[in-house]
Amino acid sequence: MVNCCGLVTVKNKPVPLKSIAVEVSVQGHVATVSSTLQYENQEESPLEAIFVFPLPGEAAVCRFSAKIGQTEVVAEVQEKQKVREQCDDLLSSGQQAFLLEESDESPDVFKLSVGSLPPGEKASVSLDYVTELAVQADDGLRLCLPAVLNPCYQPQGKNTDPVSVAAGHQFDRDVELLLYYQDTHQPTAIVEAAQTSAKPGSLMGNPVVMLSLYPEFPNDVMSLMTSHAEFLFIMDRSGSMSCPMHNGPGAQDRIGSARDTLLLLLKSLPMGCYFNIISFGNIYKSFFPKSVEYSQKTMDEALEKVKAMRADLGGTEILQPLKDIYSQPCLPDQPRQLFLFTDGEVGNTKEVLDLVKANAGSHRCFSFGIGEGASRAEGTHSLSQDRTGCSPK
Repeated sequence: MVNCCGLVTVKNKPVPLKSIAVEVSVQGHVATVSSTLQYENQEESPLEAIFVFPLPGEAAVCRFSAKIGQTEVVAEVQEKQKVREQCDDLLSSGQQAFLLEESDESPDVFKLSVGSLPPGEKASVSLDYVTELAVQADDGLRLCLPAVLNPCYQPQGKNTDPVSVAAGHQFDRDVELLLYYQDTHQPTAIVEAAQTSAKPGSLMGNPVVMLSLYPEFPNDVMSLMTSHAEFLFIMDRSGSMSCPMHNGPGAQDRIGSARDTLLLLLKSLPMGCYFNIISFGNIYKSFFPKSVEYSQKTMDEALEKVKAMRADLGGTEILQPLKDIYSQPCLPDQPRQLFLFTDGEVGNTKEVLDLVKANAGSHRCFSFGIGEGASRAEGTHSLSQDRTGCSPK
């Protein structure tokens, strides 16, 4: 089951969202997102509420406040266990308390314990975060606003027009924006002046420079790099992959979407490379005993097997197939690249990420999130660990 986002009860039921205001400011390759969300308890009894907010894995929260009725609390950073104890003491004495923390299971989810929301009372949550924008293959910058922030969006800056969504949009999925700069590969620098109220020599008392450098490599160099590689496609076939991509009408199931993407990638591989496909659930198995050279024959064989794949392998046990892959010696002069397809409903995300990081010097790992429950942290941190490839053992 996909967890709800926004203000929810302890039983994961959404509290009615009354209004949203979002402002986005983009400077270079960094975006600042400021959001205010208003909720109301329309029940006749108090609700124990939790605010669940998805964040990009590379994002950092820089401001947070919450307000119930006339009581407003502005967050400050403290040691986790200490602040949990303080929060419990306040709640047990009948006072309001707010606790914003990073999820232990996945670092891209922040949870806010709001406590008891009285009947008819409103709760207002304000959150600011900064995030680095991912660069796409066509040089565009990708900004993703989670579904909880969809209904109202107003960009910030000079000479910009409001952004709106198409009529009939159900706000049941993330909104993605692509931004394009002129002279994409031209280095840029942005200087932020020191705060006049800050102590000289402190972090905020010093000016800061952000340098953006996005180099461009010749096509012949890139072609040489992509034609010599071992591509391993790792497909999630757990039971949750049979769920629909979203809650709207006519939604494709997740395994069908993953199959379509995998078929496209298989048809796009360069001749002379090596590849294999590993599917996993409670168990895992490979299409071929070991990676095979890409040819018309091996591609046709793989395509038929992909079309027959179903979400029939039970739970999402991704750790063991990854361990097995990393334990296998790489092919000489064939850098190994992993492409992972999963709906992200993994309980041991940190352990998986630690394994990927430990092998980042010899493997590149890319992930494709399928459906609304996919973990941004798992995809982002995997991508951030890219290196030069795999050398023979």
